Amino acid sequence: MDLTLTTMTALEPRDTGVAGTSDQPGRSRPREAPAPAPAAAEEATDTVLGRAYRSLSVGIVSVVLLIAFEATAVGTAMPVAARELHGLSLYAFAFSGFFTTSLFGMVLAGQWSDRRGPLGALTAGIGAFAAGLLLAGTAATMWVFIAGRAVQGFGGGLVIVALYVVVGRAYPERLRPAIMAAFAAAWVVPSIVGPLASGAVTEHLGWRWVFIGIPVLVVFPLAMALPQIRRRASGPVGEGTDEETEQSFDLRRIRLALGISFGAGLLQYAAQDLRWISLIPGAAGAALLVPAVRGLLPRGTYRAARGLPSVVLLRGVAAGSFIAAESFVPLMLVTQRGLSPTLAGFSLAAGGGTWALGSWVQSRPRMAPYRERLMTLGMVLVAAAIATAPSVLIHSVPVWTVAVAWGFGCFGMGLVIASTSVLLLRLSAPEEAGTNSAALQISDALSNVLLLAVGGAAFAALGGGTVAHTTATATGSTAHPAAFAAVFLPMAGVALVGVWVARRVRGETR
Repeated sequence: MDLTLTTMTALEPRDTGVAGTSDQPGRSRPREAPAPAPAAAEEATDTVLGRAYRSLSVGIVSVVLLIAFEATAVGTAMPVAARELHGLSLYAFAFSGFFTTSLFGMVLAGQWSDRRGPLGALTAGIGAFAAGLLLAGTAATMWVFIAGRAVQGFGGGLVIVALYVVVGRAYPERLRPAIMAAFAAAWVVPSIVGPLASGAVTEHLGWRWVFIGIPVLVVFPLAMALPQIRRRASGPVGEGTDEETEQSFDLRRIRLALGISFGAGLLQYAAQDLRWISLIPGAAGAALLVPAVRGLLPRGTYRAARGLPSVVLLRGVAAGSFIAAESFVPLMLVTQRGLSPTLAGFSLAAGGGTWALGSWVQSRPRMAPYRERLMTLGMVLVAAAIATAPSVLIHSVPVWTVAVAWGFGCFGMGLVIASTSVLLLRLSAPEEAGTNSAALQISDALSNVLLLAVGGAAFAALGGGTVAHTTATATGSTAHPAAFAAVFLPMAGVALVGVWVARRVRGETR
């Protein structure tokens, strides 16, 4: 479940797709839903696996399944790939590069889907995702590997939003909860099987096959889903003149998306290159990032204003702190405790099940009055899990401590991430739901980039780039444990800030 947990959070059950666009989040103009196609009587009572929707459902859930498998598999292979490419000092770039380009892909996909329908964005996204995997899998240097991850992230951003538009336009309202539940369930099996399969492939065939093998699998879901998407969800959102259709492609929002992507990338580069000259790209990144964030997120987000802004901020705090920490778990277990990639990946496997359990718990009607308390509890569990993980740097602490702690942390994430989606819709006017949903995903991905940049800088500054497994000495110490502690402990502090933010999400229902 590692680097694209943000993908998982984006695919949490929600009641609406990303369909609206505007200059400012929370100020989108109303859009008419696409007129439903004439349906046969059987479609009115059909299920997501009934005759009318079976091909579409199996196809798009298979896409989510492949994304989930890639997310869990890549994290297991990453430490070996970085070590063989002599790029441990650039380890964080391999994760944050994905999130940086996904920011632009998310905004572009929303515009593209509104203007021409989700079919083009989805197919382009899957194509870019596969191309990025192939580029990473054939890379001879770490920078080429990072470039592959960036291409893959762009494709992932397109796919995330396009899938939501497909669900919003192809399924009647009564079937959307069921297909969203299928999306969430699609993560459980890969979370368990993915690390084991990836570890076995890495050990016996090499890490490159983890990347090269996945693109072949996209043929099946595309063959099943694309004809149905073309029939049920193609074309622009509403009918109007060509001028109106052209205006729906918001060029200002696209420019802001480019600004946030380039700005985040420059900050990440500056954080990894710890020299005075790096202040120049760092300052340029901040200059691009700040106005873009102000334009794409709800007003008051940065100061945790009560209600919707705090919901958006909490999503970023939770996802960013958890993912930044989790990205270094396999590397810590491989280099500091001598685990194989398979066992290191398996330490995270239980998280898929406990994440789903947390999502299920918060969805119970009897839990609705206690949602704020559940989110507070969830952030406490996340902070405790992150703070507990580096305890295995002490060799007397059992390695399975990480697996247990991460299971509780994922349960907390299930409570928080699903609840932020529910509250976002409750606090959004109907005509604002699409733009606010996009803001939630941007907060999620941007926090991943920034906190990975901070964690990666701390890791590199304390010698993480030269970290290698060594046999424990008589005192039980290992080489460079401080490099890992410098990642986990600050992220635990960020998660504790989320405990405070969770108490500010209550606002008046609009």
